[in-house]
Amino acid sequence: MVHQTYIADVLIVGGGTGGTAAAIQAARRGAKTILVSEFPWLGGMLTSAGVSVPDGNELEAFQTGLWGAFLQELRQRQPEGLDNSWVSFFSYDPQTGAKIFADWVQELPNLHWISGQVPLEVFRQGDSITGVRFADFAVTAKIILDGTELGDLLALADIPYRWGWELQSEWGEPSAPVTFNFLTQKYPVQAPTYVVIMQDFGEAIAPEIPAASDYNPSQFVGAWDGYGAETFLNYGRLPGGLFMMNWPICGNDYGEGVGRLIESDVSRREFIQESRWHSQNFAHFIQKQLGRRYGLAKKVFPHTSTAFALHPYYRESRRLVGLTIVRERDILPSAKGRVASIFNDAIAVGNYANDHHYPGVQFPLQPKSIRWGGRWTGTPFTIPYSCLIPATTDGFLVCEKNISVSHIANGATRLQPVVMGIGQAAGMAAAICVELNCQPRDLPVRTLQTALLEDNRSKALIIPFFNLPPNHSDWQHWQLYYLDNPQAYPVSGDCPDSAFDKALIQESNCFKGIFYRLEDQEYRFTVTAPAAYQGQSWQLVTLRSHIDEQLRAYPHEQLVTLWGRHNHSGNWLLVEYLNRG
Repeated sequence: MVHQTYIADVLIVGGGTGGTAAAIQAARRGAKTILVSEFPWLGGMLTSAGVSVPDGNELEAFQTGLWGAFLQELRQRQPEGLDNSWVSFFSYDPQTGAKIFADWVQELPNLHWISGQVPLEVFRQGDSITGVRFADFAVTAKIILDGTELGDLLALADIPYRWGWELQSEWGEPSAPVTFNFLTQKYPVQAPTYVVIMQDFGEAIAPEIPAASDYNPSQFVGAWDGYGAETFLNYGRLPGGLFMMNWPICGNDYGEGVGRLIESDVSRREFIQESRWHSQNFAHFIQKQLGRRYGLAKKVFPHTSTAFALHPYYRESRRLVGLTIVRERDILPSAKGRVASIFNDAIAVGNYANDHHYPGVQFPLQPKSIRWGGRWTGTPFTIPYSCLIPATTDGFLVCEKNISVSHIANGATRLQPVVMGIGQAAGMAAAICVELNCQPRDLPVRTLQTALLEDNRSKALIIPFFNLPPNHSDWQHWQLYYLDNPQAYPVSGDCPDSAFDKALIQESNCFKGIFYRLEDQEYRFTVTAPAAYQGQSWQLVTLRSHIDEQLRAYPHEQLVTLWGRHNHSGNWLLVEYLNRG
């Protein structure tokens, strides 16, 4: 029974990565905002799902908007630094991430956050969504956003959505299957992972991890073959001797009957319980193989079993049928280029490789990666505003993995930084729609784009350039120029006018040694000083465009002085500043 009805300008249902960003941005813009989340932590993939080693948008030029602000807060709040794992340049205690989002929400008096609630019913007036009912209250709002992990509001509102694969014949996607087959039937969407955090107890003996239901050690055999135990554990190393277990090779991805996630509440709970048992069994297997030095972490997540995330890491959701659909060709680099073509109504940027997870299956995809900065990175692409808008429904936007995207392209659009950018844009759009008293489909996209570029707290990238930092004096000029002239956007991804801040970064340390060019975009460095590191050999990598240029031009077997941060897990030096001699 509804005991109270709240009235807001903007309602966001779901406190995941996109929903949290949307709520913060809408409130910062001035809209009276209500955020209703299922879990006591905000941030979704970045926090409550335990994936605190995010992928994508790692280059310095792409660290903008709320994503860039989040990274900056992490650097300030985590004295151990973010250089802990080798799968990401940013790894942190998920509690730290959750505290950042909670603090951002708390500082906004016009943002009301209610946790522990799920949507039960959606209110309509004709073709417009007007409100949502929860267990004992309802909210009516001018604009409502679906920020749920699995697109639950789409289903409740009977808004058309996609679930499953599309064939190559539908949009000509080169990686799509020609016919439906065993893979498309067994895994209609990508497999989720129930993240578990393990801990190195050192000389102490960790409590024994019990096996859960249906333990079968054979399914985990070979998990770290080709890596070794230490490298395997360091994949998701966090500060304080913690390890995030989100391992795809004979690991804890779980997709058995994944379609149950949208069949009923009961079947969803069954799947979630099984996926958690699967991760518990993986942790049990690790402990059996590597010893009682390793056990379940203590006091990470806010519930009784604190080593397990609050919910699975969902890689795919119900996907909106929107005004525009993002397809594989929209995320692939143009011929002989390093970037995808840009959408005229672009509002967010991603750059991750297209990455799909089907346990036990190697699924080939069209490559969209390049060597840059001494390492591999993904080629950039844009997200259009029109893929957030339902084809026929008003008063509604999506802001999570539930955008209008193909199953194939979802492998790149699902990553945490791009979803955060989508959420920021959706929140800004919702607030401006309230200001202009218009529907999302009628919002002038240039108004939204300009607002994102000019935001006084967290201005957000729209057009991706490898070499155009947001502190450049003409950053906004070039962003708007290429929005007006998309045909002139250079396939190199380099802006013709750029000047990075080349100042030394405070956390950097100085190293001297010999530079070795192994091949194009592969560099090694043998340390001669300081003495504590003498003789060690490291890979050189960078996230800064001007350092990338210097490394590409630097002569082989030359003395060099570098400033940077050493990452033990990846055995690389993240170069921030470089001098010859």
